Amino acid sequence: MVFTVKAPIPGFEIIKEIEVEKIDDFFVRIISKSDKTTFTTINPFMIRNYIFDIPEYFQLLLGINEKTNILILNIMIIATPIESSTINFIAPIIFNTDNGTVAQVLLDAGKYPDFGLMESISNYLNKEEV
Repeated sequence: MVFTVKAPIPGFEIIKEIEVEKIDDFFVRIISKSDKTTFTTINPFMIRNYIFDIPEYFQLLLGINEKTNILILNIMIIATPIESSTINFIAPIIFNTDNGTVAQVLLDAGKYPDFGLMESISNYLNKEEV
């Protein structure tokens, strides 16, 4: 599905439409329809407790209400080894899958001190010894 970007993605203001391509249950690729930019994103709910309030401005902008189907993803910077990869939890990308709109939301760091800009994925990997 192609989504219309309702608020510019910081640093990527040229992107007006994006397509979502599911890789697996954890990872989703976001592909710009405006240029060749792609983002690897992660389903945050698969790896941590991730609860926040969508700011009212973005609820109105995206047409979100209590009945809206939404998808929330977080941009991940892939590194080698994978344990060095980082995730941006303070600025989730929120999709309204009912009307095909999307925006990246910058959450208030004071209200959500446990959500970082570049959190290491190693903080969430299963560290059980074999």
